[in-house]
Amino acid sequence: MDDLNAILTPGMLVKHPACPDWGVGQVQSNIGGKVTVNFRDAGKVVIDSFRIGLMPVFDGGSS
Repeated sequence: MDDLNAILTPGMLVKHPACPDWGVGQVQSNIGGKVTVNFRDAGKVVIDSFRIGLMPVFDGGSS
């Protein structure tokens, strides 16, 4: 499977599609298929970008 999050860069805002209760997260790093995200309500989480496609947030996370 391709890296679903290759376009994500530090500072971008994202949501986890399977965990909406985590809130909006800010990408901290994206290295070798591992994306570290600091989520508002779940803290720092490392995502395997070959398995989970994070959803970019472009409206500041208000939705």
